[in-house]
Amino acid sequence: MRPVRTAARAMLSAVFVANGAQAVVNPDPLVPRAKRMTDRVSPLLEKAPVQLPSDAATLVRINGAVQVLAGLLLASGRGSRVAAAVLAGTLVPTTLAGHAFWERDDPAERRAQRLHFLKNVGMLGGLLLAAADTEGRPSLRYRTGRFVGDRRRLIQRGVRSARRDARIAVKSAAVARHLPG
Repeated sequence: MRPVRTAARAMLSAVFVANGAQAVVNPDPLVPRAKRMTDRVSPLLEKAPVQLPSDAATLVRINGAVQVLAGLLLASGRGSRVAAAVLAGTLVPTTLAGHAFWERDDPAERRAQRLHFLKNVGMLGGLLLAAADTEGRPSLRYRTGRFVGDRRRLIQRGVRSARRDARIAVKSAAVARHLPG
């Protein structure tokens, strides 16, 4: 199954690396569509305690850089679950800003944008699967539960052993009181 996972991750990440690199190098074609989303986010960024960029071109570049980095991590298999989750997070605003088919009047344009929207929804599903994929290893929840259960059993054994030792000590003391000397 390993070669299938490796190939699937590389295929899934290719579009993010390519489009992210394009957004970093030339954000201008994407700025008008991204403006709707960045206008909503800009007031929140301006209120942040640290100075964050709020102009659309810079935010498009940042999103592109994040997609390139996370795409490369996903393709390489290093931190792939986190990378898939990050890509899923970047895909939602990108899809809503770039493929708002419900706002199109032309039927052909509406159909094309709906196709791209649904394609991105499908990629989002693939990213969620990649984010949840443990590669056949037990999940963190299972391993944590197992660890806690093992420690609980060890503590219970220790308590039983201490009680047994205490009963033996009480009996030994009672017998020792009756011995001469």
